[in-house]
Amino acid sequence: MTAPLLRVQDLVKHYTASGLFGARGQPVRAVDGVSFEVGRGETLGLVGESGCGKSSVGRTILRLQEPTAGRAEFEGVDVFALDRRELRRLRRRMQIIFQDPYSSLNPRMTVGAAVAEGIEIHRLARGAEVGRRVQRLLEEVGLDPGYGRRYPHEFSGGQRQRIGIARALAVEPSFIVCDEPVSALDVSVQAQVLNLLGDLQRDRGLSYLFIAHDLAVVRQIAHRVAVMYLGRIVETGPTEALLAAPRHPYTVALLSAVPEPDPGRRRSRIVLGGDLPSPSNPPSGCPFHTRCFHPARNERCRTEVPMLRPVGATLAACHYAETTPLPGASAA
Repeated sequence: MTAPLLRVQDLVKHYTASGLFGARGQPVRAVDGVSFEVGRGETLGLVGESGCGKSSVGRTILRLQEPTAGRAEFEGVDVFALDRRELRRLRRRMQIIFQDPYSSLNPRMTVGAAVAEGIEIHRLARGAEVGRRVQRLLEEVGLDPGYGRRYPHEFSGGQRQRIGIARALAVEPSFIVCDEPVSALDVSVQAQVLNLLGDLQRDRGLSYLFIAHDLAVVRQIAHRVAVMYLGRIVETGPTEALLAAPRHPYTVALLSAVPEPDPGRRRSRIVLGGDLPSPSNPPSGCPFHTRCFHPARNERCRTEVPMLRPVGATLAACHYAETTPLPGASAA
């Protein structure tokens, strides 16, 4: 069996909150023991509500922020154990595409200079060859090679995201964290960018950690899905199997919010009660029990933390996953 490109084990990322006069409050448990693998040429979709910790996972893996605990192995190398020089070399292989394609680009740099920056830092080319590489990259992401002389404000949101993708590709990575790369784009442009990412994966053999809050978007690109809630993965499995028969109530609720493309069918929408609990003061037991609608919910859910375990075709962290009500659809 081929070893995974990336293996993350028990990843923890806590933020220390400062109160009045600098007093320290309870730590914010953004990521609280997350484990997963990403294979070569594979896309893992990481899904959940805003505030569930999914972006913190991606940024911590790349060490854009330091972990509190855990381990991340990339091609067998412990990313968290690398010194600054070793990490800089590794960053050629691990890149990120940010959610906001405008704020991630320096408005004072031309597009060509922004894409060329990584090539020059890692000394992948010199002189005129740098410009030729930039032109090829812009063409590869569906832009006119002559756009390299323009500035970010001259482009639409979709074009700026293509520039961000070209910049990530410039250093020839094998793994890219896609941090909600289409959430700020119109639906028609989302499809174009997703198709582009799929083509690049096929042509370059890329692996993606695709972070999103929309299961419909993830369905188009991910081979497997991991659903996060309050800093933990509560369900994971092959995309189609998980979406066809989710076993965790939270996954069922997320799926019920996806619009039904068939106008002749209606899906009952599950509206979760209450707000997402504070990650600085998470509930005891199952983190989802305060909003759960499972008919079997009881005292065990409030006191005992459920572990991920096989249930059907997925792994689910629910004591009563076998009897989770599936999302219903009825004919109009």
